[in-house]
Amino acid sequence: MKWPETLTLIRHDTSMYNRLKEQKADDPGYRAFRKAYDRNPESGETRRLATEVVDRFALLVGDHDTPLAPDAGGQQAITVGSRLKNLIALPDVIFVSPYTRTRQTLEKLIEGWPDLRDVKVIEDERIREQDHGIALLYSDWRVFNVFHPEQKKLRDLQSPYWYRYPQGENVPDLRDRLRSLASTLTRDYQKKQVAMITHHLAILAWRANQERLSASEFTRLDQEEKPINCGVTIYRGKEELGTDGKLVLEAYNLKLYTTTEETEQE
Repeated sequence: MKWPETLTLIRHDTSMYNRLKEQKADDPGYRAFRKAYDRNPESGETRRLATEVVDRFALLVGDHDTPLAPDAGGQQAITVGSRLKNLIALPDVIFVSPYTRTRQTLEKLIEGWPDLRDVKVIEDERIREQDHGIALLYSDWRVFNVFHPEQKKLRDLQSPYWYRYPQGENVPDLRDRLRSLASTLTRDYQKKQVAMITHHLAILAWRANQERLSASEFTRLDQEEKPINCGVTIYRGKEELGTDGKLVLEAYNLKLYTTTEETEQE
């Protein structure tokens, strides 16, 4: 069989950007911006509110430097590490995105599963998140559209799947670099146990490639079954399926931890 015995993909723990999105969703000023944007993204009121959003909610770090949220403490990853060892064998290799939040997530996974400390780790930029180019300056795609209305028109025309951010990537670009990684796995890690610590859209792009998903199927998955923070996706190699075997999806987006809100509800 040319494929790994298992391939386990884990999204990073809650990041500062994830926390920022939660804060914006609860903020009256941001909700006012959203209403104005829905009415008319090119109005003077929308532009004024967009300016306030940029001033109040700027992340002030690049995507590659965005850390885990300090208040989260990586607790999700610690719990996932402690429980993951009951689902998969110890990996032979761990691929990790070079971004700060994924490397920090790996550190927390090791706290939960100390044996991971002895596993070979490879930082691989091919599994980084989709590059959003100059839109990163605004920390919000709607705000970016307000200040670059021609880009909104292009995005609306092409759809988010095909649209490429200025100085960034579109989804097919992301799928292309992950196809290269598939070649690495089949060349160097046949019948091995492989894990990857990666990102939301990278996980979806991997699924799309492995399962031959169309643009519309990718979009539906992103809208309805978005990868959660520290969600676990597992593929297992099936040697009997074809001459070279096949990677088969066994579990997607497993949640191996309980949030504070869920604990309080219990």
